[in-house]
Amino acid sequence: MNKLNLGCGIDYKEGFVNVDFHSHINIDVQHNLNVTPYPFKDNEFDYILASHVLEHLDKPFEIMKEIYRILKPGGTAHIKVPHFSRGLTHSEHKAGFDVTFPYYFNPNFTKSGYYGIPLKLEKMELHYFAFFHLLPYMGVGKITIFFMKIVNTFINFFAKLSPQLCSRVWCFWVGGFEEIEFIFTKEEKKL
Repeated sequence: MNKLNLGCGIDYKEGFVNVDFHSHINIDVQHNLNVTPYPFKDNEFDYILASHVLEHLDKPFEIMKEIYRILKPGGTAHIKVPHFSRGLTHSEHKAGFDVTFPYYFNPNFTKSGYYGIPLKLEKMELHYFAFFHLLPYMGVGKITIFFMKIVNTFINFFAKLSPQLCSRVWCFWVGGFEEIEFIFTKEEKKL
């Protein structure tokens, strides 16, 4: 299985082609992800992970077209991005995302909204907290992290029942979600 870790940062994954702009970290391929085409063949990868990358790039929908190009038919694109309710919490974020993001890859969506790349949504989840691994670096203690994980489990349970309701209404009651996760499967374009 040919796998790509797009915008890997310090999360180097064995068995993946790890790509990032920065050369001072462990990577396999250095590339500015705002520049397309990427240095890969059409239909090259079975699985592409883009975890917290799209929000840093200038044109996320153009990058999704490039992901589609290099993903094999039937392949999986695993995308994690900030939810819009917390999307601009980092100074380099250019966008936040919500539950409508997959609509633009559905050929049954409006002609003006569809981006011409049929990606089937397999999974969508909101995550209230997404970065437990960073909390100790921020001075958060183990007991606080433990209770945050309990709150996270509770809120995520209800968010899974209706991501649309949580994204539009409930996120403002609980302070917003850190992350929205999408898993897409590449479908063939219909002529």
